Amino acid sequence: MTVTDSDQRDDDGLVRLGWREWVGLPDLGIRRIKAKVDTGARTSCLHTFEMETYDRGGERRVRFRVHPEQYDLETVIECDAKVLDERMVTDSGGHQEERLVIETTVLVSDHRWPIEMTLTNRDSMRFRMLLGRTALKGRGFVHPEYSFLAGEPVSGSSL
Repeated sequence: MTVTDSDQRDDDGLVRLGWREWVGLPDLGIRRIKAKVDTGARTSCLHTFEMETYDRGGERRVRFRVHPEQYDLETVIECDAKVLDERMVTDSGGHQEERLVIETTVLVSDHRWPIEMTLTNRDSMRFRMLLGRTALKGRGFVHPEYSFLAGEPVSGSSL
């Protein structure tokens, strides 16, 4: 399916999304990353490694590294974010893990908004990021039979 700019929103003003999309995480310095749009996941999740928490001026923060491209272990982006919370998360296999939660901006096509995201090692998973249903609420409509309906993230766009 070919999508034009006018096709990127449905009649309710929601961004049309396929089951996988290119998104940007500009606050983290990630220009684009392939995300699985996962309505079964409540919270969005990012693959990270070498996580280290620290304190700066009474604020808890986390440094971590990301491999933004599938199957590319050479490209590394170093990130830093404020820790919002630590939550127990149950993955699709039923395993529980305590994860750090950050808030960051997600960029989908030319639309951006803040989302909460957990950080974990997803080395064994196909996608480096999951875009969960809480991040999509009131923003996007998923067409599960298609991929990449939103197109590339457009930097410099507004809220």
